[in-house]
Amino acid sequence: MKNFNHKEYIKVNYYEIVFIINPNQSDQVNNIIEYYKKLVYKNNGYISRFEDWGRRQLAYPIFKLHKAHYILMNIVLNKTDLIKKIENNLRINEHIIRYLIIKTKTERKTTSFILKSKSEYQEKRSDIIKTI
Repeated sequence: MKNFNHKEYIKVNYYEIVFIINPNQSDQVNNIIEYYKKLVYKNNGYISRFEDWGRRQLAYPIFKLHKAHYILMNIVLNKTDLIKKIENNLRINEHIIRYLIIKTKTERKTTSFILKSKSEYQEKRSDIIKTI
């Protein structure tokens, strides 16, 4: 018998979401992340990739802030109304400085460029330290 493949039977949508959390709310970061994860799972979606990029320098000041906490989530949904709900929640959440939602054609599971470059940098640093 053939294995069940959700892509053959259900029209699914793939989204990439990046949101930036106010650095003054660093104690609330885990609660905010868990809220959006639960929202996805509760509505029969799943997260194919999740990355916490941590506190990073902003390209330009936003609300007089120079740093913020970055989160990346790639999600798979079969309900298009859920992405509207997520967007509304991101829009009204006072701890979210900015967000970006992109509909993608395929599911993304590989590590993002930002985390790859960070790990490569750390590997190079450890090699330098070992040689000294």
